[in-house]
Amino acid sequence: MPVRTESLPQTPPRTPRPQQPPTVRVHTPYGSAVAVWRGDPGEADGRHLVEWTVDEDLDWGRNAVPAAATGPELRQDGDRVVMTGRLDLADADVPADAADAAEGVACLRMGEWLVLFDLAAPVPAEADGSWVRISVGSEHVAVYPYLL
Repeated sequence: MPVRTESLPQTPPRTPRPQQPPTVRVHTPYGSAVAVWRGDPGEADGRHLVEWTVDEDLDWGRNAVPAAATGPELRQDGDRVVMTGRLDLADADVPADAADAAEGVACLRMGEWLVLFDLAAPVPAEADGSWVRISVGSEHVAVYPYLL
């Protein structure tokens, strides 16, 4: 997905620890949110094609709920990233080794943008293909720039 990113000021840690990757505000056609930048820190500001990853499991009824929206949305809510899109529990566009919902994987579709999620527990079958809102901690969302 083509996005525009801008570096955010880094807060120094209270206790010494290894250097943390930078965070960026990511601007998309669907809104903006804060994510961890997984590219060259010197290239964090600019326009990029990115892949999104989320390392927080989708937990139906807790961080994932039905949405009244009928279109994709991305927004920041405090320290959480809120994504709204269509949920696919199994999809031909997802690699075969990741497409089996029985294995605990789902895909959120936000327009042409796909985000894979591991499932904390089974999702109700009626959620498949429906609009859902997923809220995850910003520290669990990362963008990886790539070139075509």
